[in-house]
Amino acid sequence: MLDKLKAIEDKYLHIEEQLADPQLIADMDKWSKLNKEYKSLGEIVEAYRQYKNLVSNIETARAMLGESDPEMRQMAQEELGSLLPQEEKMEEQLRFLLIPKDPEDSKDVIFEIRAGTGGDEAAIFAGDLLRMYNKYFEQQGWKTEVLSENEGTVGGYKEIILEISGDNVYGKLKFESGAHRVQRIPKTESQGRVHTSAATVAVIPKLEPEDINIRREDLKIDVYRASGAGGQHVNRTESAVRITHLPTGIVSECQEGRSQIKNREIAMTRLVQRIHDAQRAEQASSLAAQRKSLVGSGDRSEKIRTYNSPQTRVTDHRLEGDAKNYNLDKVVEGDLNEIIDSLLLYENAEKLKAAVE
Repeated sequence: MLDKLKAIEDKYLHIEEQLADPQLIADMDKWSKLNKEYKSLGEIVEAYRQYKNLVSNIETARAMLGESDPEMRQMAQEELGSLLPQEEKMEEQLRFLLIPKDPEDSKDVIFEIRAGTGGDEAAIFAGDLLRMYNKYFEQQGWKTEVLSENEGTVGGYKEIILEISGDNVYGKLKFESGAHRVQRIPKTESQGRVHTSAATVAVIPKLEPEDINIRREDLKIDVYRASGAGGQHVNRTESAVRITHLPTGIVSECQEGRSQIKNREIAMTRLVQRIHDAQRAEQASSLAAQRKSLVGSGDRSEKIRTYNSPQTRVTDHRLEGDAKNYNLDKVVEGDLNEIIDSLLLYENAEKLKAAVE
């Protein structure tokens, strides 16, 4: 374990030197990627340095046990009694930190919220989820950009798609994919009855063409007039975009946005994800199929989390015991740290268990 930690510290110091290179600073894309890696290694390096300092103090205390002065020996014994439990705890922490991370954890994401079962109330709930997540994004210092939106008839959203960028975005948001269920008295309810409705969330890591070696010359890009709701704009402007990856024949389209530039960006993100899925052979080759595997049909029964207003409680159904229930008032104000930390802890415990087995 110590050899691994020393190698990580060496890599950390090497990246630190690279980040100070003026030539690298001129290449912002490369600098940004290295800076993300530097920050991701920082937690491990800091813990490793604290551990080395602790071990040094333990060795010093053990050496003091050989002193002729009884008071010095007593002081050394007391210090060891305090330091040794810390050593065991820090070693456990370092083992957790060394668990291999998902390489996509550091990526930015395409974040989708869609109204599910429940009609107008589901759209209102989707809007409430957006408000909750926006507060969390702001707390994390992440940048958000709306790529497309379709508002509900009485408020909220039938669908909204955002791009979220910052540090470790996918690593923190990946557990949010799934059906979210709400139990409350809707604004649209005149007789005070509790209704249940749902919205789905999909968190998709934003991959770049270079991540999967897509060459620009292998892409065929077509623009055309969008169809469907949208007024005169859809009939007059060629804003819809279709991108074909010629070697694989995989096609991605987007017409949700009013801007051709935004539609091109969404279509490209979807194309990259589809090619990535096909290469990994772990998921279907289309983004729609991937979304279905993430969120299900949007039916109330396929929930990952329930927001229960009468009991002011949020329940995450993937967790157990006391760890599964949280205060609704805090959660809807964007305080998702406890839930996300519990899910991360559960994931790491499962990974550690698998590594031991």
